[in-house]
Amino acid sequence: MPEKTPRDPQPAPHDLILESRAHLTVTGVQKVLHCNADSAAMETGKGTLHLTGAQLNMAALDLETGEAKFTGRIDTLEYTASVPAGGFLRRLLR
Repeated sequence: MPEKTPRDPQPAPHDLILESRAHLTVTGVQKVLHCNADSAAMETGKGTLHLTGAQLNMAALDLETGEAKFTGRIDTLEYTASVPAGGFLRRLLR
């Protein structure tokens, strides 16, 4: 019988639930980069998610389950691709 090889862990499912532009639930959160009353950014399995708005408040954060909840006025949700470590500097120094 062939040995089973370990598989790469699958990233946690990533979903956004936005209710009335005032309540946002994000799943698949790996790390919160910053959060203040006007903006927030977090790493997810699908890239970095940036939020902008007003009176933003992180109502709950559970990194074990990968869930973050925000309240306030949500104006924009934007993703940026994850950049490999040293990517820009490595290209610059070639």
